[in-house]
Amino acid sequence: MADVVIYTRQLCGFCTAAKRLLQKKGVSFVEYDATFDPKLKKEMVQKANGRSTFPQIFVGATHVGGCDELHDLERAGKLDALLAA
Repeated sequence: MADVVIYTRQLCGFCTAAKRLLQKKGVSFVEYDATFDPKLKKEMVQKANGRSTFPQIFVGATHVGGCDELHDLERAGKLDALLAA
């Protein structure tokens, strides 16, 4: 299974929804809480090609995007294949 990394911030409903989907699928992930860490947020923005909204999700070397993109992959039946890579 691919390594999954998610950058989050506190009190973010989209972050919670994205983590809930991953947990429901039994996917372990590394979470980086960038709420009070400007260096971590800068790292996220650089990895996400300038995107600064939360969450930002990475599966292996693939930048998935945010919560909406993660759920779009799930609805399209493409998330499991990405996670398995």
